[in-house]
Amino acid sequence: MDARLATLDIFVRGIAAGAMAVAGISFARSPLARHARIATALVSLSLIAWLITESHSLWAAFGRSDLLLLPAHPVAGLFWLFVLVVFEDRPLTRGNLAPAALLLITGALTELAPLPLRDWMWAARNVAGGLLSLHAVLIIARGWSGDLLETRRRLRALTLGFGAMFAVVDVAAALIYKLDPKGPWILISAGQPLGAAILAVLMVATAVLFLQPRPSVFGAVPRPALTVDPRADALERQTLQRLNELMAAGGWRREGLTIGAVASQIEVPEHRLRRLINQRLGHRNFADFVNSHRIDAAKARLADPAQAGETVAAIAFDLGYGSLGPFNRAFRAATGATPTAWRRQALGGSPDLEDPG
Repeated sequence: MDARLATLDIFVRGIAAGAMAVAGISFARSPLARHARIATALVSLSLIAWLITESHSLWAAFGRSDLLLLPAHPVAGLFWLFVLVVFEDRPLTRGNLAPAALLLITGALTELAPLPLRDWMWAARNVAGGLLSLHAVLIIARGWSGDLLETRRRLRALTLGFGAMFAVVDVAAALIYKLDPKGPWILISAGQPLGAAILAVLMVATAVLFLQPRPSVFGAVPRPALTVDPRADALERQTLQRLNELMAAGGWRREGLTIGAVASQIEVPEHRLRRLINQRLGHRNFADFVNSHRIDAAKARLADPAQAGETVAAIAFDLGYGSLGPFNRAFRAATGATPTAWRRQALGGSPDLEDPG
């Protein structure tokens, strides 16, 4: 790399790092939920370190310090965590921090490993990072239709979706480079000026969008009472009535139920239904709205002594869940307890109660 290209590389990386620093500071000083502030601070710090260490000339200017290398190791895991917190409304837990912690530990071990083991460990870590980034893309895309927050829906496409996809492409390019060092693939990787320029555009766009973070997007918002606003117009009241009638008839039981299907059935535009469920019923995404009905029904069945022998899995499937995991997560988020623990307490805490689900 000649001197002019190296200077340009340092310049665009400085822009990208500055954008991430601005976003991180903006979040840290905001009144957002604690988990959102922590996740943003961690991914911002890791992205800045990653940008520096991916550039041989820039990292050399910092003396190839391990203080920068260590926070760069878990960048894919922390980006995945950030996507979970922002788009899935997940809290920070040991479980969703585990991938970043594993990448941090294995990254440090890779630096200490002898050749050729180091190359194999490097490749394995990049594959793991690529899979995490791909899962982040799937999370962003999967929740698109059910997201009731318009600002967050725009964020999915404008920045984070492309950022996650770029991470996958970067990992793929780096792995292919190992097999074909003379190929053009490496030009778009984060270690090259072109890759750094793409990252700079993405990170500046992200910083601009997040400069004034909205609690309604990134933090928990108190849910209003599930009643009709007396000032609501007649059309809105009719829409809410039809929605309530559909849910009361068990419409929430359908596996894979979408907001588009509900809008079609009650004959209202999808955007109007999104606004109604979000602004009048206080739900941030459609899955949360459906789960509110399913969890109420689950609690009634779990507290029924006549159904004490029915497994939790059977109840979950009957309520429209495709697998037990999503039901357990939704139930615990709503009640603070697992379905089994809640059932035992509801039925008098009998230690003899067995729940094979």
